[in-house]
Amino acid sequence: MNQDIERVLISEEEIEAAVARVGQQISADFRGKDPIFVGVLKGCFIFMADLMRHVDIHCSMDFMAVSSYAGTSSTGAVKINKDLGQDIEGRHVIIVEDILDSGVTLSYLKNYLMVRHPASITIATLMDKPARRKADVYADYSCFEVPDAFVVGYGLDYNERYRNLPYIGVLKPEIYTSI
Repeated sequence: MNQDIERVLISEEEIEAAVARVGQQISADFRGKDPIFVGVLKGCFIFMADLMRHVDIHCSMDFMAVSSYAGTSSTGAVKINKDLGQDIEGRHVIIVEDILDSGVTLSYLKNYLMVRHPASITIATLMDKPARRKADVYADYSCFEVPDAFVVGYGLDYNERYRNLPYIGVLKPEIYTSI
């Protein structure tokens, strides 16, 4: 375990089982609908790669890069750094996100994409942290509900570190309060 991690919250094995379950459920729910998975970079990249290995339907993928965080907290202002490269009109869109926290970014993103007239917008997230919710947005698919702790690993970072951890860990408070 990394020395900056207070404790492992979700093990590699738990992640693998939950991602497989969600991938199978999405496959069942969207069979014959040819959805487009929209990954929200950077945090989603590991989750989305593993999720796609468990989706056995015709689909496509694209990515968006958005920002609303500075350090450990959301700024409240969402910025689109990279937009979609595909037309989503009439398509079933599945937004793939690493964590649904305050909901500010996902609420903005969902409204941003709705003006392009998709058939539907669904949210799939690795983790849901309802204790921090500020916006009225919910995950349609979630692997885990997590407590209000600063989590890293499996794509989630703190100042671009810890994304490569194969598990979800709780970062020691002295790490993110001292930088």
